[in-house]
Amino acid sequence: MQSKATNVIIFLADDLGFSDIGGYGGEIRTPNLDRLAGSGVKLSNFHNTPRCSPSRASLLTGIHPHQTGIGILTGSNAAEGGYAGNLNTRCATIAEVLKSNGYITAITGKWHLTNSPNVPNGAWPTDRGFDNFFGTLDGCATYFRPGTLTRGLENVELEADKNPDFFYTDAIATEAAKFIKERPSDKPYFLYVPFTAPHWPLHAREETIKSYAGTYDAGWDAIRAKRLERQKAMGIIPKETELSPRDARVLAWEEEPEKKWQARRMEVYAAMVTEMDTAIGKILDQVEKNNEWDNTIIIFLSDNGACAEALPLDDISEFRRAKNLISTRTRDGRKVVLGNDPDVMPGGEDTYASYGVGWANVSNTPFRLYKRYTHEGGVMSPFIIHWPEGKLNCGKVNTSTFQLVNVAPTLYDALGVTYPASLNGNALEPLVGGSMLPALQSSDTQSSQLWWEHIGNGAIIKGKWKLVRQYDWEWELYDLTTDRNELKDLSGANPQIVAELSVEWQKLADQYGVIPFRKTLEIYHKQGIRASDSNHHI
Repeated sequence: MQSKATNVIIFLADDLGFSDIGGYGGEIRTPNLDRLAGSGVKLSNFHNTPRCSPSRASLLTGIHPHQTGIGILTGSNAAEGGYAGNLNTRCATIAEVLKSNGYITAITGKWHLTNSPNVPNGAWPTDRGFDNFFGTLDGCATYFRPGTLTRGLENVELEADKNPDFFYTDAIATEAAKFIKERPSDKPYFLYVPFTAPHWPLHAREETIKSYAGTYDAGWDAIRAKRLERQKAMGIIPKETELSPRDARVLAWEEEPEKKWQARRMEVYAAMVTEMDTAIGKILDQVEKNNEWDNTIIIFLSDNGACAEALPLDDISEFRRAKNLISTRTRDGRKVVLGNDPDVMPGGEDTYASYGVGWANVSNTPFRLYKRYTHEGGVMSPFIIHWPEGKLNCGKVNTSTFQLVNVAPTLYDALGVTYPASLNGNALEPLVGGSMLPALQSSDTQSSQLWWEHIGNGAIIKGKWKLVRQYDWEWELYDLTTDRNELKDLSGANPQIVAELSVEWQKLADQYGVIPFRKTLEIYHKQGIRASDSNHHI
């Protein structure tokens, strides 16, 4: 007989846009997530961070990324301030806290919280509270033979070589369902499932890709408009919201010369999301088979906004040297074409491409800007929580303002767990956010203060105001109650508010260990490390 204590599952998508899944206005088929959303709670104003590693660090610890040592990405362990590139000893993961409270813990999927993905260095999942680990340690990889594929501390990349049907999204689900089925029945569990989908490269099964044939032939302008209509009808976005302008770098669809190739890019991306949803369904089926549907907290979210990056990134030769990220040959010896070439239709193992600015603009409907930026397009996430025994205000759209630092405190509150003051003899940073549970159980809207810094981009939300900037630009000020799209900069008319919020932002930046981005770049360059964090103004 299975334990009836409360279990926890967190599903994390990688580079998924705010509007991609069905429950947030997308045309992409996500029946399993839609089911969770329909009988759970959807947040319409939940925020992540602008990049994958910082988001994972914040989600798992309940504090801001710089406080954990992951101020940018996993990098040098000699960098100053909050940029060590490893989870430090001043933070505790959810797995560490729950393990000390009798839980068995597992992660299946992407870790990306160590600066040593090839050699154990004390910052791998099994060092940070997870009893079981199957997944990848680096930031991304081919879905057919991912680099750094690991079980526990052992590299198992050969498992993909030996299995012609291996596909990473499926493997994550298979391992997760196996964990749920075979775990000791006398303990509750915490299962963290961070997918790499739909992060580039664009890889999916041809059968799934073909199921989207024709879906995107109308182009990005028409798809964005339809998504916003659905979002308004669902109550995700206020009815008065205007669609942000198409990105200035993107042609109107009628003028796009490579329509067939462009549509194929989005077809593959949509297939990746659907395959992730199918994988989630496999895990949910096992929860139901265990008769643990009601007593399991299930959360779904994305790590940052949609990604507008082109491939190859910057220097192609340097990118090719990143063997964890890309294989130059397929498992059967064919050459892999790296980059976005209209003569090469993406999706197969012999391609390595991304879907581009135009479709990222669609994914983030109705917002502007993308991953890397602290504007809404970079930090808005779908957020679904499902817990039948939790007395949540289900079937509703909750408009409360929260971010990643609120997730761990919410779980501790729901489970009756006390966050420790120290762990393994090390004093811990106190939790930054409060519990979302009261807001999730009522119809009240709660507004929390939110804060960000990433590669010089910064923002703070306080009440209705959001102060935000791109690196080396002036602060902008927006009233989010009337301008969720950040289209009407009110900084000139409200200099006192700008002054007050900028002082508050800097106070928190100093407290959390932020150093100026220019200095961060100098540190990385001296060590011969690319920060991989170039900004361009949009």
